[in-house]
Amino acid sequence: MASSEATIKRWDVVVVPFPYSDRLAEKRRPALVVSSENFNAETGLLWVVMITSTENVGWHGDVEIPLGVKSGLTSASTIRTAKLATIEQARVLRVAGQIDAKTAGKVKRLLAVVVG
Repeated sequence: MASSEATIKRWDVVVVPFPYSDRLAEKRRPALVVSSENFNAETGLLWVVMITSTENVGWHGDVEIPLGVKSGLTSASTIRTAKLATIEQARVLRVAGQIDAKTAGKVKRLLAVVVG
């Protein structure tokens, strides 16, 4: 991460080595932080959901990131709420940006259904 002093917040778009769910490997990609700042600070961990290209086939629970949002992404992207991972904060390569409140609300509602 650029600075050990940086505070990573819920709804930040970060670039991380995201683990594959079907093999022992990982890929550098954007992800959305969904854990609270208190959790992040207390544990040194982050809960993140995958962000993928809108060119990929859609899944149930996908949330498109509207154009113009200051996410820091360079192409049309979708938040894939079905793919959640826990990573150490030290593995964050950079904070790219953040999503808007409306998109965050959609993600929060979808995750609430999963974690009940």
